[in-house]
Amino acid sequence: MMTTKKITVDRVTFVSKRSFEEVLSLLDKGIGRPNLAELNRRLNEAPTFEDYASVIHSAVGSADLMEFMRLDLGSALRRDPAVAAYKIVRIIAGNPLIMKQMTAHVPDAGSYAPVTILVYERADGVHVSYDTMASYLATSDNEKALQVAKDLDAKVIRLLTEATA
Repeated sequence: MMTTKKITVDRVTFVSKRSFEEVLSLLDKGIGRPNLAELNRRLNEAPTFEDYASVIHSAVGSADLMEFMRLDLGSALRRDPAVAAYKIVRIIAGNPLIMKQMTAHVPDAGSYAPVTILVYERADGVHVSYDTMASYLATSDNEKALQVAKDLDAKVIRLLTEATA
């Protein structure tokens, strides 16, 4: 059996007069950048959930997030002489403990966590976009998961505000 559900997503975008590099640097202050191989080893060796959580807490940054991947989407643009090259980076970040709180109630939350922060440079400034987790989960009708999503959104939006102000 297959079902289809439409999801309306709220995208928050900030435009900053700061340089691309400065915005990324400020985002990096709030997003932990652990060595993922070492982190996975430590998580796999954690004997209890409390130990597991402790490892996560040691890996996140001030925004309670860690980076899982950074994609330089501008790399392909810079190689094509027919395209106007610009800087664009996709940061995939999250917190396994926050994801656990949402997916325990709404498994589909795992399709959207970790979250994406898109940073790109245009003539009018550096744009930073984020699709809110609460909008992804709005149709779930699960208040507990939705509250966790709203709390996550607040953390991400606070970080983006500080990085782009």
